[in-house]
Amino acid sequence: MNKVFEVLTRKKVLDPEAISETQLARVLNFFDLTALGIGSTLGVGVYVLAGHVAKEVAGPAVILSFLIAAIASVFAGLCYAEFGSRVPRAGSAYVYSYVCIGELVAFVIGWNLILEYVIGSASVAKGLSLYLDSLINNTMQDTFKEIAPINIPFMSTYFDFFSFGISILLAGALAFGMKGSANINNIFTMVNLAVVLFVVIAGSFKANLDNWNLPAPSNPTDGKGGFFPFGASGVIQGAATCFYGFVGFDCIATTGEEVKNPQKAIPLAIIASLAVIFLAYFGTATVVTLMVPYYLQDINAPLPHAFEMVGWDVAKWIVTIGGIFGLCASLFGAMFPLPRILYAMASDGVIFKFLGNVNARFQTPLTGTLLAGLLTGLMAALFDLKHLVNMMSIGTLLAYTIVAACVLVLRYSVDEDRHYNAIPTQSDSESDGFASNDNLMQTSSTNVLTPNEKVTCCDLIKQTFNLKFLQLPTKTSQIVVLIQISIFAILSLILCLCVIYLQNEIKNTQPWAIALVSVIGLFMILSSMSMAAQPNSQTILKFKVPLVPLIPLLSILVNIYLMLMLDFHTWIRFGVWMVVGFAIYGLYGIPNSLKDVTNYMRLR
Repeated sequence: MNKVFEVLTRKKVLDPEAISETQLARVLNFFDLTALGIGSTLGVGVYVLAGHVAKEVAGPAVILSFLIAAIASVFAGLCYAEFGSRVPRAGSAYVYSYVCIGELVAFVIGWNLILEYVIGSASVAKGLSLYLDSLINNTMQDTFKEIAPINIPFMSTYFDFFSFGISILLAGALAFGMKGSANINNIFTMVNLAVVLFVVIAGSFKANLDNWNLPAPSNPTDGKGGFFPFGASGVIQGAATCFYGFVGFDCIATTGEEVKNPQKAIPLAIIASLAVIFLAYFGTATVVTLMVPYYLQDINAPLPHAFEMVGWDVAKWIVTIGGIFGLCASLFGAMFPLPRILYAMASDGVIFKFLGNVNARFQTPLTGTLLAGLLTGLMAALFDLKHLVNMMSIGTLLAYTIVAACVLVLRYSVDEDRHYNAIPTQSDSESDGFASNDNLMQTSSTNVLTPNEKVTCCDLIKQTFNLKFLQLPTKTSQIVVLIQISIFAILSLILCLCVIYLQNEIKNTQPWAIALVSVIGLFMILSSMSMAAQPNSQTILKFKVPLVPLIPLLSILVNIYLMLMLDFHTWIRFGVWMVVGFAIYGLYGIPNSLKDVTNYMRLR
């Protein structure tokens, strides 16, 4: 059991010399990364989300929903940017959590990212198929129903050969050349941005400010009119929906081993892509709600519909064609991260190692990329878009939460430099540039934080608000931070549950409900103050999240709230996926890791 515990809690440690070594081709620059982040995010959302949220959730205040969602995304983006600077390796949040927390948590994150990237790619492929089919009067759908009908209730009514084929085609492009496919993605993304710019400029000529101050519609379900037809709660609910329109920038963090200057390029690209994405969403939502009353929006194709309503048919077709390029760029960005996650996990031996084999000629994880494309194509071909969309988000939000917590842990860690730098050289058996498992076990055993320091409950209480005014982290201060992170996460969960299930009581100012929320909020503030009082690590980084611990804590709070907003069936599917993952990890990953531990102990 001691060996198993060592496996579950051991951490990866990076060598500053080995960190630049990789079998993948370093061909991407800042522009490529920014285009990748924009392309992966600015697809389905910009052509669908604004109209859907405006009509059914927030009205013209959808622009505020996008603003709130952007702020929440920036919190997560800053945390990813710091880790991208610290740990520029393929694998994104999987590697981050492996370095900071341990193997078990890293596997949980990686396994969920596999699910989310597969479903995200499949949903975009399906969306592209439906988008094109709507332009040709559903000809593909009618043909596929005749050729390959499916009569299973929880699946699509037909096998979608187009979405399957486009997934395989793009997977092949990714597998047989990174730089060439990146150039194609850059072209698609630039066309997409040009169309968004055209929408904003052309639509502004048909803008009518009266559409932001409309009287109450005759249909009560259309709200009360004005700028806030569904009230403040509609804006918040809309922000929860709009947040998913920003998911995708984290694919930038998976490129760590294919970027020429990752410590600098990854943080800048994340921030730049989020800024461009927000401006595109904000501008599009503003123009669409000014052109057409919110209750007349088309929830499936708001942009073409808006130009059709004002009589600009030429503009309608420009936007329609631009949507195809946007969806292609989104599909590229959605499919790109998955092989990198498989590559990182397979290289560590927590999943089947053949998935991490890098082709010597193309310098890409060829097998993993092609299998990822096959899995994506099957999901897109066999399930309806609504089924795919309902299965998204939970893994991404969980990854955001873990990354934010990791930032806090590392900022208040003892001897952080040794945690990253004191590591043996790369072994011949490793393919990802990290230390071998034997060396990892050795490093984790020598990386004990001030081993002679005995921490007592009295020490922890005295250190809660750093009354000794320590300037450098100690084992005691680090434990205090770990405790406070756990307390804050638990209190955030309770607070979000209260906000969700005690809405009426809070709105009616029931004294007990207000008191409960206030007490929880007070303890969360005290927990945050305790963390802020602890001494910080003195490690010099090229990029740091500002306002720590505030921004990571806000990210944790927002992500927990959004996870709780997901439906019950999503949590069931999540549970099933995790059972499968733990079975693979238990039967394959842990035995491989135990062999490494046993060999190391024999050598000692």
